[in-house]
Amino acid sequence: MPSATPLNDPLISTFGRLAEAYNRLEQWLGSAMESETGLPHAWFEVLIRLARSEREQLTMSSLADQIALTSGGVTRLVDRMQTAGYVERRPCPTDRRVSYAGITAAGHDALERAATVHARNLRKAFDGFSARDLAALDAVLDRVRDSASALPRQP
Repeated sequence: MPSATPLNDPLISTFGRLAEAYNRLEQWLGSAMESETGLPHAWFEVLIRLARSEREQLTMSSLADQIALTSGGVTRLVDRMQTAGYVERRPCPTDRRVSYAGITAAGHDALERAATVHARNLRKAFDGFSARDLAALDAVLDRVRDSASALPRQP
């Protein structure tokens, strides 16, 4: 019988399964999206968050938090997407230090095409899951996200 050490902590295995599932889905879904639409999955994630946000824009720091990039990483990503015409930078009317990323008409068009492909591929990935399974998964993931959001930021 394994000894009770941190190496045998069941939460380490739980998190490992979550990470493995995410990584495999990200690889498969991202590859399929890019090959079928030309849109990298990271760009899709930016576009969908912008399209679903109030006034279809987010601050750069908010966007960085939502897609798990550093502020420098999201700046470089938005620069590339702006060059492609999918997003634009918008100044904050009340604070010159704050900049928003906003979706453009071309970004909406690219997002519509990619969302069709992504939804089809997600249906394949979750084939065999009942509506009840998916609702339970959503509820658990909401709790995980809320719990993670309550953790203090690391310096």
